[in-house]
Amino acid sequence: MYKPFLLTGLLISTMATAQDKMTPELLWQLGRVSGEAISADGKTVIFSVSQPSLADNKSERNLYAVPLTGGAPRQLTQTPGGEGDVAVLPGGKIGYSLKGQWWEMNADGSSAVQKTNGTGEMQNIKISPDGKHITFTKEVKVKKISGVDHYADLPKSNVQIYDNLNYRHWDTWEDGNFSHVFYATYNNGEIGTPVDIMADEPHDCPQMPHGGAEDLIWSPDGQNILYVCKKKYGKDYAISTNTDIYEYNIATKATRNLSEGMMGYDMAPAFSQDGKYLTWLSMAHDGFEADKNDVILLDRSTGAKTNLTQNWDGTASAVRFSNDGKKVYFLAVLKGTEQLLEIALQKDPSKTTDKHIRQITSGDFDINGMVAQSGNTMVVTRTDMNHAAELFTVDLQKGGLQQLTNVNKGTYDKIGSCKVEKRWVKTTDGKEMLVWVILPPDFDPAKKYPTLLYCQGGPQSALSQFYSFRWNFQLIASQGYIVVAPNRRGMPGHGVEWNASISKDWGGQPIRDYLSAIDDVSKESYVDKNRLGAIGASYGGYSVYMLAGVHENRFKTFIAHDGLFDLKSWYGTTEELWFANWDIGAYWDPANAKAYKDFNPSEHANKWNTPILIIQGGIDFRVPIEQGLQAFQLAQLKGIKSKLLYFPEENHWVLKPQNAIVWQREFFNWLKETL
Repeated sequence: MYKPFLLTGLLISTMATAQDKMTPELLWQLGRVSGEAISADGKTVIFSVSQPSLADNKSERNLYAVPLTGGAPRQLTQTPGGEGDVAVLPGGKIGYSLKGQWWEMNADGSSAVQKTNGTGEMQNIKISPDGKHITFTKEVKVKKISGVDHYADLPKSNVQIYDNLNYRHWDTWEDGNFSHVFYATYNNGEIGTPVDIMADEPHDCPQMPHGGAEDLIWSPDGQNILYVCKKKYGKDYAISTNTDIYEYNIATKATRNLSEGMMGYDMAPAFSQDGKYLTWLSMAHDGFEADKNDVILLDRSTGAKTNLTQNWDGTASAVRFSNDGKKVYFLAVLKGTEQLLEIALQKDPSKTTDKHIRQITSGDFDINGMVAQSGNTMVVTRTDMNHAAELFTVDLQKGGLQQLTNVNKGTYDKIGSCKVEKRWVKTTDGKEMLVWVILPPDFDPAKKYPTLLYCQGGPQSALSQFYSFRWNFQLIASQGYIVVAPNRRGMPGHGVEWNASISKDWGGQPIRDYLSAIDDVSKESYVDKNRLGAIGASYGGYSVYMLAGVHENRFKTFIAHDGLFDLKSWYGTTEELWFANWDIGAYWDPANAKAYKDFNPSEHANKWNTPILIIQGGIDFRVPIEQGLQAFQLAQLKGIKSKLLYFPEENHWVLKPQNAIVWQREFFNWLKETL
C-alpha cells in the first residue's frame, strides 16, 4: 500500500551531532535543491533533492512536492536513480525520466509506472503538449574514428584516427557519436518508430558539454520541435560559438533556422503560452562566449525580431514569458548579486525599450533559477554565501520573497553564519570595484586573521552570492580565514564595458585589480599582513600563477586549481579555440606577442619564490594536464615548497564526493602548513 511520507528530518538523519562551524564533511551532507515544475492548478510545487553519499561516492536524486503557500514537503519518489525531465501532464499526472525511460505517477507520488520500454536509453525526454508525441535525444554513430571503424578485420586494434579538430571536448575524446533529436508517436507508453530529425549530421543537441533539456522544447500546439544546435564540424566547430535555434515541423518534415544571421550564441528558447511569440537569449559576436546576452523576441506571425535589451547595460542569464504573455521575465547579475527582472511588452512589441525593464528583487542574494509562475507569484531558487539553494516565492508586484523549502535547516541551525560585507575599492585606474569580504562566524575585530585573496575563474563569470560545493566561502571562513573576493575587471554585473575589458588583457588591469583589493583590505587592523594567501581555479588558477611572479612578496602561500601556466602550450592543447582566439589570440601572430610575453605566467618563472599547492584534473581538456605539471616541475626545480594534487578521473571540476573531500582536506592542510 502506498504511503506518502514527509521530508522533515529525512535529509539530516545522518548528520553529526551539534557543530559550531561548517566542515567539508558537513558541506557534503547538504541536500541540493532544484525546482522542477508546478501543478496545473498552480497550488503545488514539484522539486528535486540530490543527496550526496560519501560511502557510495555518488548522489541519489528524488522528487518532492510542497504547497505553493508553504508547508511540509512530501517525498514523491524513492526509486534508486536520478529522476529528471519532470513535467505535469494533462489530468494532473507527473511524468519524469528515470534510467533512460519515461515514467508517470499520480500527483501524490502513488502508482508510479514505467511507460516506455524500448528505443534504448533516452535522454531529455519530453511529451508534446497535446500528448500525441514524444521527443528525446540519443547518441548516433555518424563518423568513423576508431581503428575497427576503418578496419573491420582488426577488431582488437586500439587506435583513434582524426583528420580534423575538436578531437576531444571538455573531458571526452571524440568517438564519432553525436547526440541527435528524435521524435515518435506516443500513446500511453506505446512509442512509434522514432524519427531522427538531424539525420546524418555530425552535430549535437543538447550543446556539449553543458547543454541540457532547455535546448529542446515543443511548441504549445505540439506541431513543432525547437532545438539548439551549432551546425558546424571540426575546425569550424572549435573556433565558433554560433549556435542557432532550429524549428522542425512534424507534418512537413521541414527544418528552418529561426536565428539565421545571428552570429553568436542563440539559446534557451521559450514560447508564450499562446504560441504567438518566442523569446531566447542571444549574443552578437561569433567566438565571444562572454558577450552581452540579449533577450530576443520573435513574432511568429510576421517573423519580426526585436532585441528587448539592446540599450540596457547588462547581460541576461535566463528568460521566460509571463503566463499572460504580457511580460518577459529574466535573470541578470547586478553589482555582485543575481536578480529577477521583467520587461513589460508594449502593444507593438517592437516599441519595447530599456525603459520598460524593471528590477523586481533586490538584496544580497542570488536568484539563480526561475521554476514556474502562479498568478502574482514566481517560484525561484535562491542562494547566498551562507546557504545552498532553496526554493522561494517572489511577489511579482512588490518583490518580496518567502522561503518555500528549508531542506538544510537542520544543518544550518547547528553552525554559525559568516558575516558578508560589501566593500568598494578604488582601482589603479580610478574605478570603483565591488569586493566581497567574508568574515569567520566568530569574528573578533580585536584579533588578527590570516586572509585569502580569492581569484574567480571564467574569466568572465560572475562573483555573486553563489554557493559552491568546492570554493565555498562559508567553509573557508569557518576555518578561521578572512576571504577577500573582488569583482575585478571581466565580471558581469557592472556594465558591458567592465565585463568585456578583460579580453586581451588577462595579466594587466585584472591582476592590478586583485592587488588593489588585497592591499585595501589589508589596511584593516584585523588582517594579518604577514599571513596573506591567494587561491583560485581556471582563470583564477592562472591569476595565482601570475601573482606568483608579480606579487612582490605580498603573499605567503598560493593554491592554484586547473590554472593556465604557459599560454603557448595551453593554446596548442585546449579544445574550444574560439575562447583562446578571442581572449588571447594565436601565439604565432605578432599582434599577440605582448600577451604571450607580459601576460604569460611561465615568463615570470624566475621570480617564483613562494610555497604553492597545484591541483590538476587528469581529464581536463579545457586546461590540459601539462599546465599543472609544468608549474609543479618549476616549483620543485627551484626548491620551492610545493605539492601536486592530481585527480586522474576528474575534469575541470571535482565531481565525485570522496575526491571532493580529499580536495578540501588537502586545501586546508596546506593552509595550516604554509599560512
